[in-house]
Amino acid sequence: MTSLTIAISPVVISGVHIMLALSVTIHALLYKRDAGSAMAWIGLAWLAPILGSVLYLLLGINRVRRRAERLYHRRVSSGELELPRATGGDNHLDQLKCAGQRITQRSAEGGNAIAILRNGDQAYPEMLGGIEAAQRSVALSSYIFRADTTGMEFIDALVRAAARGVDVRVLIDGIGGGYFTSTTYRRLRRAGVSVARFSHSSLPWRMPFLNLRSHKKVLTLDGYIAFTGGLNIGAENVTSGQPRRPVSDTHFMVKGPVVAQLVDVFADDWLFTTGQRLAGDPWFPVPKPAGDSVARVVTSGPDQDLEKLEFVILEAVACARTCVKIMTPYFLPDDRIITALALASFRGVEVDVILPEHSNHPTLDWAARAQIGPLLAAGGRVWTHPPPFDHSKLMTVDASWCLIGSANWDMRSFRLNFELDLEIYHSGLAQKVNGLIGDRQGSPITAATLDRRSVPVVLRDRAARLMLPYL
Repeated sequence: MTSLTIAISPVVISGVHIMLALSVTIHALLYKRDAGSAMAWIGLAWLAPILGSVLYLLLGINRVRRRAERLYHRRVSSGELELPRATGGDNHLDQLKCAGQRITQRSAEGGNAIAILRNGDQAYPEMLGGIEAAQRSVALSSYIFRADTTGMEFIDALVRAAARGVDVRVLIDGIGGGYFTSTTYRRLRRAGVSVARFSHSSLPWRMPFLNLRSHKKVLTLDGYIAFTGGLNIGAENVTSGQPRRPVSDTHFMVKGPVVAQLVDVFADDWLFTTGQRLAGDPWFPVPKPAGDSVARVVTSGPDQDLEKLEFVILEAVACARTCVKIMTPYFLPDDRIITALALASFRGVEVDVILPEHSNHPTLDWAARAQIGPLLAAGGRVWTHPPPFDHSKLMTVDASWCLIGSANWDMRSFRLNFELDLEIYHSGLAQKVNGLIGDRQGSPITAATLDRRSVPVVLRDRAARLMLPYL
């Protein structure tokens, strides 16, 4: 009997350990906001049998915070905590303009004209017409550049421009443009166009497969006209063609002095990729005023630009007095930005975030549902829009300032990819962007909506959120 007990004891202990560790895993996924903390406790529970689970029970559960949250929700539902609405001011965004210069090390340039272009239906004809009319230089950078029917129009236009003596440079991301094969790259190279692949190597062990991608989308023409925003090059963006999986997006045509900053960003990327320097009048002519918008380029990436975009966003939210509106295909910012948005909502700023009902990456949708709780609890509002999937990345503050460009609201765009955004000070344009965002404001995601999720769905969402630093 004694020998049987000795033989069974390790099995019993192992069973208890597995049950306790599994319980800790479920609890941490349900209640731990910080992904690093959740992963640490789960790891301790599994790697330190029984002891790790006991330590979690004693030290890892914040019972006081949960009681405080229940009290807050009761006071809100009873109307005791009624937040006043904020009022605007004339020059309150001057602080943002000043901070932006210190963060980006770029000046805010006046005299720009900026037009909104929806989808490839509006943007591609303007872009192709600009390439055909270019006389001195064409620079094109794109994350995705397909060789489909739409892509071939661009390839042919670029080849014709190079043939007539225009200095053409094309930069395609080494992953987004196809890692193992890039038909666009091969066609352009065979036609004699100067083309390169960003951060690409034929040796897989020298190639960062997911990180360090150039997610930028920019086209500059003769140094005077530029196009930038969220639009890649592919037939799925031409909605009138009724593609099988249509993608809506927003691009912008830019004229004026800020175009020189866009060219400068491309020139830096071209130098990094090829070692060739772009200089002179074909690329940097004397700026010509074209409108009344003030604009500045904001770049981000895992180099000297690390966190610059995040800092600009944090400062913009801090300066907001009336409203912050955000439209993004993926919403997985870190806790700093979630907290900044929540604090803005607490002080009476209307905070609205618009997301796709279903994006092209379900895992990101799941993780987003696990990330938005604190924003909703603070009074922020999250909405979904029905298909088609919208790839636009738009932000406005107080209907006077907007941020547009390539960066998604996730850690990959903020920390791991090279991104290009444009901040614009112009109430007329910001109001038009607000209109675009409002047009896509569909069904709300509320705290009650999240509470109705089943436990398996909550666990799935929380588990997806653990990959926040990598999504």
